[in-house]
Amino acid sequence: MTSNIPPDAVGRRILFNGEYGTVLYVGSVPPTAGIWLGVEWDNHQRGKHNGTHEGIQYFKCRNPTGGSFIRPNKANFGVDFLSAVKKQYGLNGDEHGTENEKDMSLVIGRRTVERVGFDSIKERQKQLNTLNDVSVDECAVSFAGPEEEIKKTCPNIRRISLSKNLLSSWMEVIAIACQLENLEIVNLSQNKMKFPTTSLPASGAFYKLRVLALNQTGVTWAEVLLCATEWPALEELYLASNEISVLQRPIDVLQTLKWLDLSDNQLTDGNQLQLIANLSSLERLILSNNGISSICFPDVGFGRKTRMFPSLTHLGVNGNRISEWSVINELDKLQSLQSLDCRNNPLMDTDKNTETVKQLIIAKIGQLKFLNKSQIFPEERKGAELDYRKKFGIDWIKAGGNQDPNKNRPSEEFLAAHPRFQLLCEKYGAPEDGELKKEEPFSLKHQLLSLTIKCPDKPDQKPIEKKLPDSMTIQKVKGLLYRLLRIPGSELKLSYESSKVSLSSVMQQYMNSDLIQNNTSCHTAKSQH
Repeated sequence: MTSNIPPDAVGRRILFNGEYGTVLYVGSVPPTAGIWLGVEWDNHQRGKHNGTHEGIQYFKCRNPTGGSFIRPNKANFGVDFLSAVKKQYGLNGDEHGTENEKDMSLVIGRRTVERVGFDSIKERQKQLNTLNDVSVDECAVSFAGPEEEIKKTCPNIRRISLSKNLLSSWMEVIAIACQLENLEIVNLSQNKMKFPTTSLPASGAFYKLRVLALNQTGVTWAEVLLCATEWPALEELYLASNEISVLQRPIDVLQTLKWLDLSDNQLTDGNQLQLIANLSSLERLILSNNGISSICFPDVGFGRKTRMFPSLTHLGVNGNRISEWSVINELDKLQSLQSLDCRNNPLMDTDKNTETVKQLIIAKIGQLKFLNKSQIFPEERKGAELDYRKKFGIDWIKAGGNQDPNKNRPSEEFLAAHPRFQLLCEKYGAPEDGELKKEEPFSLKHQLLSLTIKCPDKPDQKPIEKKLPDSMTIQKVKGLLYRLLRIPGSELKLSYESSKVSLSSVMQQYMNSDLIQNNTSCHTAKSQH
């Protein structure tokens, strides 16, 4: 029975009845006869105990019901890489190949990487030495195999997907990669591996590697930095679901990195991000579902741009615990930020109208072009900034703001809460007295527009003051004016006057239509929300 047990069985990954586990004990378990394997299962519900039998602790599990004993002949310790490749592509004498050959695709993290089609692999790549893209997901690969055999048989592989196999050690990955000098993309997700805890000698195995996925591998950030000395050209790194809670500053590594996915980890302390802020090439950072509540860039004050993350254009923080507007103010410090995904945060529920929250974020982050995967058009930005300027105008006055530039001295507290307010005043002018209205509770009467209606062609007609719903169509406005002024709608020509705001897009649409006729005009002046 011991002949079925590899000499390095402890620590090896195994497969048994579709369940994955790690061998933590090999030996006898009295009073039973024979040799047993003590296994900690990935699925803790599969186990029966924590490694204890009749009061004796044979091994320890992280979960009290994560372990059990099985006989060695029940455990699948896996196959070598080349055997899995031959079987997967029908190049081991099986002319029919595998049933799922047509459905295979190379998926890295949450993206599908462009690749050579697998559906015609046998027709277009009849020999192993011509293979460029290889997918051997869930094929029980556990080791490299005979030395130099991969290099001799399929040396041209550039992209490998090895997700959910039985690789137990990073050293086995190196043993495979060092035989593939053109390797550019590797997916190792869902392989619970042991990673080096000290620096390794240079192997040259990954000097062309551009994309690496290590999702659900159990790797720590410190282990990533140790391995990263071998990744001089890495551009994309996926580290989702690894329980990473602590970061360290990368020194002379990962400086080519453009995309970093740290989603579904435990980076609850937003200050940890400052430790990786020196990644000067980083363009996209994904921090979804980490429990983050705050983010701060302390190297500069409000209203200025930080030197941290100088190239970052996209930030994903959806599914966190962000509830304070101060976090959004901090994000405006990022000099290159153009895209933000902040869905499913408490902040998004601070107003009953989610559109209001969206507009506030747009106004607070000046260079943003995409918010929650939606493009921000120039008209939307202008409207958001104008509304923001009016919404907080009274607070600005109370804090020392003034329409006279010589008297405008808002408090530091106000500027910290509204870093872009002064800039918006410079852009659109300070809010006028008529715009400075206290914010009222949500109701129909507070959603009305105050209009002053004038008829220039009728000098004797006094201006008419009216409050109209902002949802009222131009056609209905014409009907109202007919009742008030006895002017047929077909003879009305409407125009809009304001010292601050240009004509709304809705009214512009109607004014450009064939409904506008004759010379009789009705001017509406000073619209106020």
